[in-house]
This record gives sequence, C-alpha cells and structure tokens, in this order.
Amino acid sequence: MSDQLPFDIDNIRLPNIPKSTVAIIILIATGALVVYTMVFTVAPEEVGVVLRFGKYNRTSPPGLNFKVPFGIERVYKVPIERQLKLEFGFRSAKPGIRTQYSRSGFKEESLMLTGDLNAAEVEWIVQFRITDPRKYLFNVRQPPSTFRDMNEAVMRSVIGERTVDDVLTVGRQSIGRAVKEKLQDLCNQYEIGIEVERIVLQDVSPPDLVRDAFNKVNEAQQEREKLINQALSEYNKVVPRAKGEKERTIEAAKGYASQRVNRAEGDAARFNARFKEYQKAKDVTRRRIYLETMQEVLKNVGKKLITDDAATGILPLFNLESSPMGGRTR
Repeated sequence: MSDQLPFDIDNIRLPNIPKSTVAIIILIATGALVVYTMVFTVAPEEVGVVLRFGKYNRTSPPGLNFKVPFGIERVYKVPIERQLKLEFGFRSAKPGIRTQYSRSGFKEESLMLTGDLNAAEVEWIVQFRITDPRKYLFNVRQPPSTFRDMNEAVMRSVIGERTVDDVLTVGRQSIGRAVKEKLQDLCNQYEIGIEVERIVLQDVSPPDLVRDAFNKVNEAQQEREKLINQALSEYNKVVPRAKGEKERTIEAAKGYASQRVNRAEGDAARFNARFKEYQKAKDVTRRRIYLETMQEVLKNVGKKLITDDAATGILPLFNLESSPMGGRTR
C-alpha cells in the first residue's frame, strides 16, 4: 500500500482572509457569547435567584432579565407559584385519567411499625409550595432529599403513636392533620422555606402476609357497627314513642284530676251557697229544693196519679186499663 497522499500538501494554500474580516468575526462571536451569558428568562410561576461569585445577590421576577456574563453571576430558577408534591411508597408511572402507579422497590418507605408493635404499609402524598426561594436553596443541603427525609421521619413518628386498628380504619384524617402540623413545625425550625399544604394518605394496608386476617377483622368490625346502628335505629323508634305515650297519659291524668277537683269545688261552692240561703229562710228554701227535686224526678215517671191526701170520700175511678194515648198500662 502506498504512503503517498492523493494530493500534494505543499501546493495547498489557505484563503487570504483580510485581518479586518477576522476581527469582525471575532467581535461578533464575542458579542453573541456575551449576550448569551447575560440574558435569561424566568417563567411566570418561577423566580430567579442570582448569585454573584457564589453569594446571594438578588431575586429576579418573571420575564426577561439580565446578569453579569462569563459566569460571574449564576441563576437558579425556583417554582414558587407551582404546587409541588412528593410520593412515598409508590411512584406515578403514567399519569392520566387513570393514573398507573408503580409500587415495586418502595417497601422501605411504606413499611412502618405502629404503637402496638404491628406492621402497616402506609402510602401517602405531600403537597407543598416553596415560599422563600433563598431559604430553600441555601439554608439546608440538598433540599428535596432533606424534605423527603423529614416526611418519612414525621410519618413514622405519628404512626408509632397509634394502634394498628386506628391506622387502618378511622384514623386517616387525624393522622394526616397531625403529620401536616408536625412537618410544618419542623420546616419552620429548619427554615427551609417550604409551606406544607396537604397530606393525603393514598393507601394504608397491612402487609401481604397478614392481609387476609386483617380483612376478616375489618369485616367483623363493620358487621358490629351495622348491628349497633340497627339497634340504635330501633331504639330511636320505640323509645320516643313510649315517651310520647307516657306524656300523653300523664297529661290525660292531669286533665281528669283537674276536672274532678273543679267539679268537686263547684259542688261544694253550690252547696255552701244553698246552705246560706237555707239559713236565711228555711221553709222557703226547703220547699224550693223539694219542688226542684220533684221536677227532676217526675220527668222519669211514665204515668202519674196525684190525689189529695185530705180526701175522705170514695177514691175517683181511673181508667187503669189503657193509657191516655190508647195503649195499655201495667
């Protein structure tokens, strides 16, 4: 194989470029580099934290901004208007209308020990905002991983204070509130510049080895609650009805008692009034009472024969075989 080149290198000549053109090209490239390293934009939901020689200098608002070029000033963009979230015990593999989750490899985050020494798998989401970008960037080292460790520590502390029944059944909302309060206190103590907005317990379940036993216990508790609710419902039907009957009977007895007392008082007052009149004119009052009584009594008598007890002759003859209306009497 020949070592000779296909062309004669001695005959190659560089193009003759004027020095002024080279200077213009260098000037344009330098200007482009200066503009590229001096101009930066900040998105509407972000702010730019500007460092000069590694020290905080200022915070740039959203829009077009300028900085000292050639690396003298550096910009870190922090999304302060965006709600951020961290997932524990799982990861969102494919977001959408029906989000797909991945749970493999995250048992160390979700497996926890309750206060009664039982195991539970807790998956949760923390939603937060960055309120102070300067504190977020410079007060702690590696803020995302630090904030994640804070979440795990607080959640394990809260779960360790409760029983497994409380964690798996009715204690989710109280756990979320307790974790939010403690995590926010810890963020304020560390001055990390984060505001915790919400803690959502995605799934709380027993480990796979004992899940069937826990499900049976849960079903038994639900059956107990159902029976208790049914008993309370029946109680609420029968007891108010019995109370109503009792009140009605008491009121009827009170009305009857008032009626009898008033009638007795009225009879006593009428007797006293008649006795006073009798004291004033005994004969007249006695005759009037007699006549009034006979008037009431004679209303119930069918046929009446009135004779004079002073008559000395033969008794008058009466037609006793028939009544004045033509009927027979007995």
